Amino acid sequence: MDIVKELEERFHRDIPLTWHMGLSVETYDEQGLTLRAPLDKNINHKQTAFGGSLNCLVTLAGWGMVYILLKEMEIDAHIIIQESKISYLKPVTDDFQAICPKPDDAMLQKFQKMLQKKGLGRIPLHCVIYEEETLAVEFRGSYVASVIP
Repeated sequence: MDIVKELEERFHRDIPLTWHMGLSVETYDEQGLTLRAPLDKNINHKQTAFGGSLNCLVTLAGWGMVYILLKEMEIDAHIIIQESKISYLKPVTDDFQAICPKPDDAMLQKFQKMLQKKGLGRIPLHCVIYEEETLAVEFRGSYVASVIP
């Protein structure tokens, strides 16, 4: 199965909120992972995207990136978010995308080495949402993967 389709099915099966949000996994390639959500299912009283929905989408973009990285490494592990920081810089007035760039090779190697050596790996990720060409949401999160014995 295609990893994009697999991840979207995993989100909808294990995290029901994603289905209600209309979340879709748009793309995954060497640049990174992109998730999408429609404004009409995530709108607030100001007719802009609800902050909780924006936070959810960037958090899940990071989680999804770790999920795919583990699949590529052929490592079965539980994933949790350990900590995060988010900045809302501009209102989002249309359907929105959360983009999580793929970590560089050095970071990936360190993550994989820790998973193989200790059964536990930590990786920091940076995800963003743009409103047209302007950065609207900036998110930094630290994810932990624990190998399933």
